[in-house]
Amino acid sequence: MSSACSLSDLLQCLQRQEAVLVPTDTVPALAIRPSAAERIWTLKERPADKPLILMGADLRQLQQILVIDWPLEWQRIAESVWPGAVTLVFPLAGPLREALNPGGTTLGLRVPACSMTQALLQESGPLATTSVNRSGQPPALTSRKARQSFPDLALLGPLPWPPASGQPSEVRAWTPAGWQVLRARPARLP
Repeated sequence: MSSACSLSDLLQCLQRQEAVLVPTDTVPALAIRPSAAERIWTLKERPADKPLILMGADLRQLQQILVIDWPLEWQRIAESVWPGAVTLVFPLAGPLREALNPGGTTLGLRVPACSMTQALLQESGPLATTSVNRSGQPPALTSRKARQSFPDLALLGPLPWPPASGQPSEVRAWTPAGWQVLRARPARLP
């Protein structure tokens, strides 16, 4: 692809079960429909035991697709950190968890604070996502680097993308004892 794609063109790529490149508030993301999530592991040359996350436009959209009763504690934390750079990991079962975390017992969810990607997610529905990089390599930090990493994938336009932090999201997991921080948010550099 030689240029960035419009929202409607990117939606067509997703309909064809293709992976796409999108901005977020942290680092650029590889995104695909959950039903085609296995393609992400192949593209990234990533071990299958490393789960993907389900990114949605907002909390309500994620609640609707997961069709579960959310405990009040889950609702409170999600409302306090989303949209934002926090991935919440919940003990969940079902086809979405199996597609994004085969053999696992949890599913990571996130709502990015990036209006371009929220607009895409409103139209596409939640997508399986991960950072733009080959497994073991540092993530791409810009649209240019994302394009260099995966030159054959469609890239959401317009460019330039909104500024991002360049740091991965914080990860918090729900346990019987409450919330546990699995990956802390890195301190900002001066």
